[in-house]
Amino acid sequence: MTTAPPVTGGAAPSLAPRHPSWMPWLGLVVRLTLGVVAGWAGIAKMLDLPTSVRAVRAFQLLPEAIVPAVGYALPMVEIILAILLITGLITRYAAIVNGLIMLGFIFGISWAWAKGLNIDCGCFGGGGELAAGQEAEYLVPLLRDAVIVLGSAYLAWFPPTRFSLDEALDLN
Repeated sequence: MTTAPPVTGGAAPSLAPRHPSWMPWLGLVVRLTLGVVAGWAGIAKMLDLPTSVRAVRAFQLLPEAIVPAVGYALPMVEIILAILLITGLITRYAAIVNGLIMLGFIFGISWAWAKGLNIDCGCFGGGGELAAGQEAEYLVPLLRDAVIVLGSAYLAWFPPTRFSLDEALDLN
């Protein structure tokens, strides 16, 4: 016959993963940085939507039938992501969408570089084919977008951040 273990006071051990106390603060910095970058990119494109469409077209990656829709929708999506990230509302999902969009940008920039296209990516407004004598810069946008993907992955993995609506609404 077995006996039950003695009952001791105290709470049961938590099954939630323990993270260092600085991680939500790092998450705040990452969240705000990604939100500001997305907002800056979205607002810059929103101020000149025809140029946003021209930038999407310059990549020669999408069928012409959907180029205008992407060119017009992308700035709005970036602004919505910026609002969600800056406020910290549904942080994990906003970070995942942001990361997937950045992976798409990495693919597009790599495609343009591999195809020998001489374009401005239009990441922060502008965009399209460059004039003769101008040379496209692909490495810096690729590295920047890779860092943004890493930041997005961090927030997707560790979404609790300080001063967020997720925290205030206990959504974490």
